[in-house]
Amino acid sequence: MGAQANAAPVIIKKKKVVGGGGHHGGAWKVAYADFVTAMMAFFMLMWLLNATTEQQRKGIADYFSPTIPINRVSGGGNGAFGGESIFSETTLPQTGTGGTDTRISPEVSARGNTGTEMDDDADQEAFETLEKMLIGQGGETMVMENALRHIVTRITDEGLVIELFELEGIPLFEDGTDTPTQLLRDLSALISSTAKAVTNGIAIGGHVRATPIVLANSPVWDQSANRAAKMRELLEDSGIAPARIKRVTGHADRTPVLQDTMARRNNRIEVVLLRKTDRK
Repeated sequence: MGAQANAAPVIIKKKKVVGGGGHHGGAWKVAYADFVTAMMAFFMLMWLLNATTEQQRKGIADYFSPTIPINRVSGGGNGAFGGESIFSETTLPQTGTGGTDTRISPEVSARGNTGTEMDDDADQEAFETLEKMLIGQGGETMVMENALRHIVTRITDEGLVIELFELEGIPLFEDGTDTPTQLLRDLSALISSTAKAVTNGIAIGGHVRATPIVLANSPVWDQSANRAAKMRELLEDSGIAPARIKRVTGHADRTPVLQDTMARRNNRIEVVLLRKTDRK
């Protein structure tokens, strides 16, 4: 009994363990992950702004705009054309979104028209689609992306204007001649492949810059006309039917796009896909 009376009392100490960094928990990890994601998105945006052309940026903006229809029929695909290629000879006429030289859409045939005879609204839709096609081909290869720097498109009352222009040190024709460079041959092949998606008539216009001196016999008229004629040959060699060419014109140096009439930017070729009412 004496030994038990002298025994030290047993003290039980309970320690509360708090995990995850105390009251902070793991919230800082989530915040840090959000910060890193935002920085990655920011740097990707900066890279896109620096690595794309003006037309490509417009195409990207249009893609994310919910007010611009990409396709008027739902094909169940995830591409800009509902999972179908615009060059398809068998699918486009079936869906009614267009036709080609060899296959005419049933919708057009039912109206008694030959070819892709579209009204103004259909022309507008087709031209917008072709613009997106040209812009979208820039990401395929670096060569194609560099070539698209020489293309500007716009839709006018006349039709879809595809303008090919020179840059300083990168000509479309050999200086002073109508001999096309490899760049122009590549561009003509690109335009031909795009223009085959419709059957609209085509007009070609040649423009040259002003000469630095006044000559008794100015070469600008012959030069612009010869370059337009050479562009016609390139398009036909790439598969455009000769009957589609409605007009080939030389404009000399009369309509410069820059105030400096001698700037190389004024050396250009305009290929116009004409509206239905302008195919005369």
